[in-house]
Amino acid sequence: MTDEATEFTMKRMRKKLKTIGNYLVRPNRHSSRALADSSAMKVVVCVKQIPDPADPGALDPESKTLKRDAKLILDESDSYGVEMALQLVDTAGEGSVHLVSMAPNNEVGGLRTALAMGAESATLVSDDALKGTDALGTAKVLAAAIQRSEPDLVLTATESSDGYTGTVPEMVAELLSLPSVTFAKSIAIDGGNAKVQRQTEAGYDDVECPLPALVSVTAGVVEPRYPSFKGIMAAKSKPVDEVTIGDLGIDAGSVGWAGGGQEIVSVENAPAREAGEVIEDEGDAHERIVSFLEELKVL
Repeated sequence: MTDEATEFTMKRMRKKLKTIGNYLVRPNRHSSRALADSSAMKVVVCVKQIPDPADPGALDPESKTLKRDAKLILDESDSYGVEMALQLVDTAGEGSVHLVSMAPNNEVGGLRTALAMGAESATLVSDDALKGTDALGTAKVLAAAIQRSEPDLVLTATESSDGYTGTVPEMVAELLSLPSVTFAKSIAIDGGNAKVQRQTEAGYDDVECPLPALVSVTAGVVEPRYPSFKGIMAAKSKPVDEVTIGDLGIDAGSVGWAGGGQEIVSVENAPAREAGEVIEDEGDAHERIVSFLEELKVL
């Protein structure tokens, strides 16, 4: 997506977000000086747990959505945000990395992977009322869960590997009233500000914004660490706070199928591709090709 298309999408999104005043989340803002006076920083990373891409996907015949009843894994796109958060805390010398995720059936498999990488704790939002939730509903849930942690920095992927909307990070930032920087290839903390190299088609832009802020991280910009055996064992005992939308103060009518205001009427298999015509050259192949292109009105 070009920068112009992204800006156009954001303008339309902000118009829509302004109509959901009852669901806007306004956190207690940290002061820049508070972070500057302390080396400790709290980073929240939004992580998504998705069906294993190596397994054939299947649609639920009733909801006509992707089945998520099997074991879920950490979305590879989010592993870069987790790694960047861990590096930022290591550089600061003190701090913590907290994970926030929304998944069905109280699934924690993907969270445990990120905890094994080095994150300290996690919040999992799991509720039957969230079935069918769209991007905006997801943003409402994540924003409410993030608010409980009062982080200095929120990191996300640019987009998930199973949804590809690419809009949730900016929606979360708007709901939390935080500055947002997209497509980050590197992040550095300087006092109460974040200095970000924002990837563009021509290279990158140097962007600076006050903390707290939300930054979406481009895939491939860091090398995610492999969980060690010690990390895997330690992850089993790390705290995962499992909450429902009721715990977050979210009305069930604002999420799920009801909140999205949409319905998948039907899903059909793509028509089988028909075999093309094979032209054997007997001296007139060029004429037959021209005639074929004329029928298609290409010529």
